[in-house]
Amino acid sequence: MTRPGGNPVAAGKMDVVQCETGVRMTDKRALVLGGGGVTGIAWENGVVAGLADAGVDITDADLIIGTSAGANVAVQIASGASPEQLFQRQVDPELQSRELFPAGDSSANMHDILTAIFTETDDDPAQRRLRLGRMALDAPTVAGPVRRAVIESRLPVRVWPDRPLLIAAVEAETGEPRLFDRSSGAGLVDVVAASSAVPGIWPPVTIDGVRYVDGGVRSGCNADYALGYERVLVVAPMPDDPDLAQQITVLLDSGARVEVITLDEAAHAAAGDNPLDPSARVPVAHAGRAQGKAESARIAALWL
Repeated sequence: MTRPGGNPVAAGKMDVVQCETGVRMTDKRALVLGGGGVTGIAWENGVVAGLADAGVDITDADLIIGTSAGANVAVQIASGASPEQLFQRQVDPELQSRELFPAGDSSANMHDILTAIFTETDDDPAQRRLRLGRMALDAPTVAGPVRRAVIESRLPVRVWPDRPLLIAAVEAETGEPRLFDRSSGAGLVDVVAASSAVPGIWPPVTIDGVRYVDGGVRSGCNADYALGYERVLVVAPMPDDPDLAQQITVLLDSGARVEVITLDEAAHAAAGDNPLDPSARVPVAHAGRAQGKAESARIAALWL
């Protein structure tokens, strides 16, 4: 797909031009990382490593936007760790994060639960966000500190990196979307935990007295937050996101060039039916790496 998007709420100075559609655009590049559970984190890191193997380093993006699993990967990339180091954190048992299964739900149910949350449609998106937020507030889950420790184990850094980074979440009580960056005054681990707080599975996260849930409640990728950047790469572990096609159209209509990477057949098979299964990390990371290499020519045409 060819045709941008800058982000009017992005941190950092941008060189912008006025396009004929009236959108203020920058000639810089945005990397959008979508949600998809533990396997999504592994696959995204594999894709990043595979692209780097082929000489396409997408970690040098001018803006990184992360949602849910993608929020974790966004921070991992922004930390300054190399693609190889991040890949090894997925496949080396000594380096892997300490994951856990949600209480009360068998792994067989996870795919259905996540699909119902992140691919359901509604004539009123605001009501959908509000409904899911209230469901999250009422659902029994593991304790917040236990879940926070898992998020912390995933991140190479505990403070906001000094580069443009946006993380999406949703206010549980109002359904209002929220974008966090390093100027927000919120702790990085808490923000990533909030963006990853799948309703009904993980506990909402309190930041400055406000309860937040998964940024995927608004959209699995939130790709439209890249509006204004000329080149946008969307890495989407859950391609069934009903909002993604519309958001890509918005970016294309603004004059952006956009490419999307979703799980290929091998990666989908490696990921299995449970996006929260830590045992799938190694095979899906390797599948992502192979896919990154295979996709490198297409992505290089956009990125380089």
